[in-house]
Amino acid sequence: MINWKNTDTLASYQELANVKRVNLAEAMSGEQGAERVKNYSVSMTEGLDYNYAAKEVDDTVIDALAKLADEAQLVDKFEALYNGEVINTGENRLVLHHLTRGQLGAKVVADGVDKRAFYVEQQEKIADFANKVHAGEIVNGAGEKFTTVVQIGIGGSDLGPRAMYLALENWAKKNGLFKMEAKFISNVDPDDAAAVLNSIDVAHSIFVLVSKSGTTLETLTNESFVKDALKNAGLDASKHMIAVTSETSPLAKSDDYLAAFFMDDYIGGRYSSTSAVGGAVLSLAFGPEVFAQFLEGAAAADKSATNKDVRKNAALLDAMIGVYERNILGYPATAVLPYSQALSRFPAHLQQLDMESNGKSVNRFGEPVDYVTGPVIFGEPGTNGQHSFYQLLHQGTDIVPLQFIGFKNSQIGTDVVIQDSTSQQKLCANVAAQIVAFACGKSDENRNKNFEGGRPSSIIIGEKLDPKTLGALLAHYENKVMFQGFVWNLNSFDQEGVQLGKVLAKRVLAHETDGALKVFSDLLNI
Repeated sequence: MINWKNTDTLASYQELANVKRVNLAEAMSGEQGAERVKNYSVSMTEGLDYNYAAKEVDDTVIDALAKLADEAQLVDKFEALYNGEVINTGENRLVLHHLTRGQLGAKVVADGVDKRAFYVEQQEKIADFANKVHAGEIVNGAGEKFTTVVQIGIGGSDLGPRAMYLALENWAKKNGLFKMEAKFISNVDPDDAAAVLNSIDVAHSIFVLVSKSGTTLETLTNESFVKDALKNAGLDASKHMIAVTSETSPLAKSDDYLAAFFMDDYIGGRYSSTSAVGGAVLSLAFGPEVFAQFLEGAAAADKSATNKDVRKNAALLDAMIGVYERNILGYPATAVLPYSQALSRFPAHLQQLDMESNGKSVNRFGEPVDYVTGPVIFGEPGTNGQHSFYQLLHQGTDIVPLQFIGFKNSQIGTDVVIQDSTSQQKLCANVAAQIVAFACGKSDENRNKNFEGGRPSSIIIGEKLDPKTLGALLAHYENKVMFQGFVWNLNSFDQEGVQLGKVLAKRVLAHETDGALKVFSDLLNI
């Protein structure tokens, strides 16, 4: 039987607080450090490895974390989730994003529908549509092929799909699989839509409107912006737009769209990259086969997350070390640092994934918790970040745990040898150097040049970023966030925190304001 308990009521959590802290600078020095790097590694899927040698842990800490994971029944709760129990208590909903890429357990039936079959059906519909667009069977009003796809959506309808597209764009071009350029409109700021529309040929563009409810203010505003541009160009908007929405939304059966593909309430926006939300734009951009490989990688990572042995389950271990850093060591933030330009927007996606999921101060039952929960997440690709905020990371007053991501080979393969090494080797040299520099530091009598060290990091290492490794990487972080939410007894699958501002914004637009809200409205000339 599964029990949902607050973290601070678990006996193993109290034991964890008493475990002796690791001197990271000492542990990572000399031959002892070399052995840690060799031994503190977990094989993931799709050729990825999670190395935690430079974390403030040892076997004693890992044993304590394993005990906490067992007492908190984390893998059992994951099993309950993928077998269709109501895990989203805030909205009384199932949580089914894993079903978009595979079936880990029993058949899940909701609303009288086999949900795995439903998601596969939508993927097949999207694949058929995309293939017809690529073949010139679905064309614009002049009978010409579409060359550009533009996704209109905000939050999870933008951040994840945009990050995934950018991650695979150059890989697809290199491998002859690039079908259509993709653009994204998300911000209600008119400059966002205007800039995108000014950069494309609207006559040869197909627009994907993504809104589960069909009522998202920012998205519908941008849809009107796009429809106005199409009308001004003498084009029939209904010949240029498709919808990704729920079956019950006003968009589902509208004549305003060439086609509609469906999602449902059981997949939150930030978990929707492997659903129709990501499927439509990625299948149009790269082809359905590439999207299928992406799903395959995610499915493999999901399967690995079912292992109860924390030393063989990278997502679970990553989650538990993060809990240790947040709750016992007291670190308030985590930086995600991909040493891959292709992952330039991946940290932005993880900001939403993590902070919208676990940025909560009440438990699953609406009761306040007496311990800290989700950390602040930020990041930037290396080596750009090294010339930005690494100063604070190395010598600031706060210790910020780091998560590096690196690949042995570049995506495109074009490189140059300068001073006896390639650019890719220089990139990899930088990430290796940073891990050791953060952990070990450097003593100097000049305090301005002294590095205390003891700053923890982990790294996920792969051969090359491709659709399967990207899918595995995405699912790893989704499962990490899920496990941490379980530890903290949170509902990681609703997001009430985004609602209040929306409600007040509607009051402003309706001129139903008073007090400070009215003054700010006047200052902004609304």
